[in-house]
Amino acid sequence: MSGSTVDRRPSTVRPLPLLPLIGHDALRARLASQWRSGRLPSTLLLHGPPGVGKQRLALWMGQVLLCTSPDAPCGECQSCRYALEGQHPDLHWIFPRPRIKDDPGPEEVKEDLDQAIADRLKAQGLYARPGGSEGIYVYVGRMLVQQAALSPALGRRKVFIIGDAERMVPQASNPEAANTLLKLLEEPPPSVTFILTSSEPASLLPTIRSRVVAFRVPRLADTELRRFAAQPAVAAALGGAGDLDERLRLCDGAPGRLLGHDEQEAVLARARAFLDAAQQGRAASLRTAFAQGGKGARGAFADVLDALSVLLHERSRAAVGAGEERSALAAARAMRAVEDAKVAIQQNVSPQLLSARLMREFSHLGP
Repeated sequence: MSGSTVDRRPSTVRPLPLLPLIGHDALRARLASQWRSGRLPSTLLLHGPPGVGKQRLALWMGQVLLCTSPDAPCGECQSCRYALEGQHPDLHWIFPRPRIKDDPGPEEVKEDLDQAIADRLKAQGLYARPGGSEGIYVYVGRMLVQQAALSPALGRRKVFIIGDAERMVPQASNPEAANTLLKLLEEPPPSVTFILTSSEPASLLPTIRSRVVAFRVPRLADTELRRFAAQPAVAAALGGAGDLDERLRLCDGAPGRLLGHDEQEAVLARARAFLDAAQQGRAASLRTAFAQGGKGARGAFADVLDALSVLLHERSRAAVGAGEERSALAAARAMRAVEDAKVAIQQNVSPQLLSARLMREFSHLGP
């Protein structure tokens, strides 16, 4: 979907189409209505829990914007077919990727994204959450600025979807490129729409948050989750492992969490051990901090930080429900410290140093 500028599809093997979007009917109706009435913002943010389907919803919205039928998305026109097959040259899908060495040019960046998109499409849009070391680096921003300046290849507009936008990595040594991207988000060309998605909108740069109109993506109902799980590709990915009813309960309305369940549980176990160590004194805290490894372990530690966000959010919500104001405030402060650590880990700060800082903050949480 990060395509060329020629008025035809690339001559590649035709991939399987994306799985249909399930749920979010009220939000879809709201977005489509704003588009038809000319009130849709040129830069919007879809935010909600991890795995709830934000990027799939963004791709659906891209299809709406590019559809040539008055009843968009019709699913039948050339633009709809190309969008569903991942071949539309005016629909660009950008998401975190491992860092490319040696400051790559736009063509190398585009080639890397194209291959990653092809991999996602082969799996019909079923993919794991990006690892902790993957990000949206400044050279991706340069490519995006270049692509946005080009005229649409097939229709009247271009759509850029930026998934996991909180992974946009600031680079102090290259403020010009970052500022150019921010300017583009603030004042896109008339024929360009940006759709950002994020599970952690508070982690977005304040300058980005001020430039977007946000829409919250809710969790799916149980009936919708079961429709998702019943699709052949999903059933094959699950492989019949475990009790489906229990897995549906644990995914808490986020269908993406059905996949990679075992890996998620392992990371959550590490995060729980991290929180427990903070309550066991200085020696246990230091042992756990040093066990996080050095700079080479940034990716695994970033995954633990994501899991800590989930656990602290649950703790804060439980404290509010129980009327325990001090515990809720302590959890909120700890969540803010985790968000700061997520930014620092992308800037190559040692996981061990960050762990030591977090241990001090977590020691005030209580059991």
